[in-house]
Amino acid sequence: MEIAILALGCFWGPEIKFSKIDGVIRTEVGYCGGNSSSTTYKEVCTGKTNHAEVVKLEFDDKVISFKKILDLFFKMHDPTQKDMQFPDVGTQYRSEIFYETDEQKKEAEEVLNEKNKEFNGKIQTNISKVKNYCKAEEFHQLKNREK
Repeated sequence: MEIAILALGCFWGPEIKFSKIDGVIRTEVGYCGGNSSSTTYKEVCTGKTNHAEVVKLEFDDKVISFKKILDLFFKMHDPTQKDMQFPDVGTQYRSEIFYETDEQKKEAEEVLNEKNKEFNGKIQTNISKVKNYCKAEEFHQLKNREK
């Protein structure tokens, strides 16, 4: 099993879409890239934590590759928008691929370069090492109460 952590705007829509993809074993919403290893939605919304809303995927790389997940990532949002996915505006809604390994970084750079040709060099997606990932606890508690 491998992990992918992706920021593509508000995490709810992408989490649902990724959860339906063959080979994606588990999804989780959270925050990544910020200044601390724990935060809340309210803190993230201030724009001061540097976290992005993310979807964390656990996937079977024998069924779906990291590159295929990245291809879907670019199809699920507008990577040309900086710090937003209309109508959501703020740094927490940025487009970003977080990598865990050098191989993931290399693949992310390759896919981004390919996609950037399609988008005439307008892609705003960042590629960064995973930093301070934390699960969006308040939303998981809410979700579990609804079950």
